[in-house]
Amino acid sequence: MSTLSEESRQIVASLAHRVGPNADTARIAQAIVSTLQEMNAALTPIIGQQGVVALYRRSLHLCASTHPRLAGTYDSVQAALDLIALNSVLVEQSEVDALFFGEVLLTTFYELLTTLIGPSLTARLLRGVWEPSLSDTPSQENSP
Repeated sequence: MSTLSEESRQIVASLAHRVGPNADTARIAQAIVSTLQEMNAALTPIIGQQGVVALYRRSLHLCASTHPRLAGTYDSVQAALDLIALNSVLVEQSEVDALFFGEVLLTTFYELLTTLIGPSLTARLLRGVWEPSLSDTPSQENSP
């Protein structure tokens, strides 16, 4: 993807904001997992749990095909969002690789959803996932 769409830029900015400055892989993995949990909560009432799982698995498959080290995570995901397995694999990556994979995974998920329900509805359903994290200060900056 040579140029990022406005939505992709918002996803990347939201993830970077959740991660905060000088984050380690554990914090990056947690930011990715919590974003996916929020996406799951927002989408399940509309497309059902199986729909969310199908989008997640397809997104993970597309990302794993370009990020081979995470291919094992795709193989271990069966009928549910296995975010514990994803977290376990992400914490073993370098900070750069984990963040890159998270950006690609979240963007791919968003783009797949857009092809199914359209950009307007996708933006409305997931607006709450991106916007709160952009308006809040990262937890690392909340300490006195």
